[in-house]
Amino acid sequence: MRVLIVDDEPSIRKTTGLAVEAMGYEAVGVPNGLRALKELETEPFGACFLDLKLGTEDGLAVLDKLLKAQPGLPVVMFTAYANISTAVDAMRRGAYDFIPKPFTPEQVRQVLDKISRTHRLEKRVAQLESQITDESPAVDLTSEEVAMQRTLVIAFKAAETSASILILGPSGTGKSVLAREIHRRGAQKENPFVTVNCPSLSKELLESELFGHVKGSFTGAVSDTVGKVAAADGGTLFLDEIGEMPLEIQPKLLRLLQEREYERVGESRVRKANVRVIAATNRNLAEEVKAGRFREDLYYRLNVITLTLSGLRDRPADFSRLAGSYLDFFARRIGKKIQGFSPEVDAAFNGYTWPGNLRELRNVIERAVILAGGDSITLEDLPEEFAAPADSRVTVGGRVTLDELESEHIRRVLATTKTLDDAAKVLGIDPATLYRKRQKLGMI
Repeated sequence: MRVLIVDDEPSIRKTTGLAVEAMGYEAVGVPNGLRALKELETEPFGACFLDLKLGTEDGLAVLDKLLKAQPGLPVVMFTAYANISTAVDAMRRGAYDFIPKPFTPEQVRQVLDKISRTHRLEKRVAQLESQITDESPAVDLTSEEVAMQRTLVIAFKAAETSASILILGPSGTGKSVLAREIHRRGAQKENPFVTVNCPSLSKELLESELFGHVKGSFTGAVSDTVGKVAAADGGTLFLDEIGEMPLEIQPKLLRLLQEREYERVGESRVRKANVRVIAATNRNLAEEVKAGRFREDLYYRLNVITLTLSGLRDRPADFSRLAGSYLDFFARRIGKKIQGFSPEVDAAFNGYTWPGNLRELRNVIERAVILAGGDSITLEDLPEEFAAPADSRVTVGGRVTLDELESEHIRRVLATTKTLDDAAKVLGIDPATLYRKRQKLGMI
């Protein structure tokens, strides 16, 4: 790491440089802001020490110029005029830290250690982001279908506001992907995006997951927990499958939306949270309201901006592009050269209903790429349901047995849900019964 030292006193530059070099870093000392800017033009620095008083120069003005020349540069201010107001002003204008004169070499080492740890964390985050990108297909938020185009235009306009957004659509259509993109395009993009999966927990645990709890508030509460609302403060709280949220918790969510207030479980203290709420569901919430399973006032509070995502079979103009994109991604990742799909595969894809939508398409193509032995995907590479003629596939009202119908229904539900517990809830049976049925039907 190269460290720039900007101070008009030669002795300060020398002692600071010795401390920097003792840590194995390169020290470059200059007496004024002009020289500092010239150094930044030659090569970026990993850190900078800057005196608040540089002869006739104002160190804070130099700070502004340095950060403009190299955004994100960690600048540590030196000053013999140490007081709270200058420290606050320097930090507000982008300084990384503040050391009063006279200082010791140990103080210099400590702040450089902290900067070095920050650099390592930033590199690790970049590495993980790159890894995620390598392991997941690129997000495709474009469409040739008019209805989807209209939905995306509204979504990206709404992203620039703080309005609550409700995303509707069947499972597997990319509701969580769109929610993340809305967050990425919003003013809160630098703050957390926190997901709560509403069907995954019991009423008691879901309330604790959302709002947090205090120690001893219920069995198993061995310590205080802040909750997802606090974790999302300043950012976005994404409530996935909100149609599954128990009625008992809905008034508390309504209060959060209206008053920006909440209380942890077992605590009477009112807390504030500045969160943008995006909710998603595959249920018809208007029907849920009529059935008394969802609060009408919460529905209208969430329903400021509604976005409806189409199922894959309703996006014929997009299908070839999406399938080709998945094929290119998985072929590249696995290291196979696959040119495309055989005409028989194209016909099978066109005749299929795709109940699992984009999620199912991705899984089918990943499987096909793994199994493919040639330079194109053939029917032999697809799951067995694609090999059957369209008129012989299992459909309600078709010439099939109840066992065949049950088997197909269970398979399709499993394809469109994230966990076995979720699938069991959709089917209206407990997980143990689902396990036995899968075993009987030869699915495991």
